[in-house]
Amino acid sequence: MGAIRDFLDTHFLHFNARETVAAARAWEDHLAAGGRMMVTLAGAMSTGELGIILARMIREGKVHAISCTGANLEEDVFNLLGHDEYEIVADWRALSAADEVALYDRGMNRVTDTCIPEDVMRHMERRLKDLWVAAAESGDRKTPAEFLFALLQSGELDEHYQIDPAHSWMLAAAEVGIPVWAPGWEDSTTGNIFAANVLMGTIAHHQCVKSGTEQFAELIEWYRENHGGGEAPSVGFFQIGGGIAGDFAICAVPCIIQDLQEDVPFWGYFAQITDAATSYGGYSGAPPNEKITWGKLDADTPKFFINSDAMIVAPLIFGYVLGD
Repeated sequence: MGAIRDFLDTHFLHFNARETVAAARAWEDHLAAGGRMMVTLAGAMSTGELGIILARMIREGKVHAISCTGANLEEDVFNLLGHDEYEIVADWRALSAADEVALYDRGMNRVTDTCIPEDVMRHMERRLKDLWVAAAESGDRKTPAEFLFALLQSGELDEHYQIDPAHSWMLAAAEVGIPVWAPGWEDSTTGNIFAANVLMGTIAHHQCVKSGTEQFAELIEWYRENHGGGEAPSVGFFQIGGGIAGDFAICAVPCIIQDLQEDVPFWGYFAQITDAATSYGGYSGAPPNEKITWGKLDADTPKFFINSDAMIVAPLIFGYVLGD
């Protein structure tokens, strides 16, 4: 047994702590029975450097697909290329509006306590723009993740890495070959840059980047191929935060059953870490039992709902599953 597993088994006995350990054990059981696992990333998990342990989960076969916001997609690569220029503002709650203006004037984009330098975004923009222009001219079409994979696998960024490449979950996903989808990619720095370049005429058209519905269709095909067909548990669903990354991905099952009218199993495991409280219509995506009514989960699907800070809980669950 590892130190993290021993600690959690000894001390995490009740409340959200017990739910955390139960979710980790059920993840292990799911994989042991032959199931696969989808992870969804909301918020700023990549800027929080979740990649340090998520990359290990991917490389060790514990994660088989990812749905994430455009921010998480790009910020893992920003961190890979610009980590040494990042700044930490420990007392970020005390910042005044004037302090924020000073950060803006220096090109430091703040995410809670972490400031991402504008320079790293422009560093990547030049290279991505070349890929987009070439794709628009040739008729090639890729998802937002696939363009970043192509850039990472080209080798031209290798000399610029500022962290251990083992700590980048995007590099891990590219190496292992798991699919990564980014619904709502336009709500990101690179999505904004792409749209601006189309408007300026630098890129001929929008069609070189696959749309959200096309990504959704790819996800449906992936689910069809990986749900186990009754011989293994259907795909598990581990949701970090809320929002589009999770809501987009989990809808694959009701779409297949209700719209395509095909008989497939519901998701085979569900866990979510969130600090959001269920209220009257204010909780996007619905809590676990409500998902039953939407054709996403079955009554006996293992379900875990952990009300806590994802940057604290997710690494603990990952560490448990890895045997740390």
